[in-house]
Amino acid sequence: MPLTDTSTFTGRLADLGVAVSAGPSAECAAMAEAAAGQPAVGVPPARSGPDGLADSPASLPDRIDTDPTTADLREAHTGVTAASLGVAAYGSVALEADADGTEPVSLFVDRHVVVLRETDLVPDMADAFDWLGPRARDESVDVVFATGPSATADMGGLVHGAHGPKEVHVVLLRDGDADDSGGETAAPGADR
Repeated sequence: MPLTDTSTFTGRLADLGVAVSAGPSAECAAMAEAAAGQPAVGVPPARSGPDGLADSPASLPDRIDTDPTTADLREAHTGVTAASLGVAAYGSVALEADADGTEPVSLFVDRHVVVLRETDLVPDMADAFDWLGPRARDESVDVVFATGPSATADMGGLVHGAHGPKEVHVVLLRDGDADDSGGETAAPGADR
């Protein structure tokens, strides 16, 4: 992925108040651990998305419940899921509705931690729809494009978390970045 798409994506996330941790796939569990509150539920990255992250060493910490019950989901503060795609121009992520529960784990919590491979970034929505079109037609895939924390002004002033997470944190995995020790960039005013 061109560096411009990555910097556009992380810049847009900062504009949205979304914190970002970036590093190699081998550091996924440590970055998710640092970003997730207690209690946490998740979908293992190797099971998420069209190809998942099965070809990478990405994993989640043991404390994140990857087989939650409905009650566990109701009690969870944090949901950790992989995104299939990131749209640089908007800071959006594509979350697939799947049998593993990616959609509810990402929407019914106060904090959503998104795991995304840098190689899964596209520049804009036209490229996202080029990716999505054949999958939606051929595989009947349902996708939610999420952009930052949930916000609504339906009942007056702006309210965060009414229809989804109040906070979002993106774990951006850099493939082939073995000598990178990882880094963290917080959005201004972001609470971890």
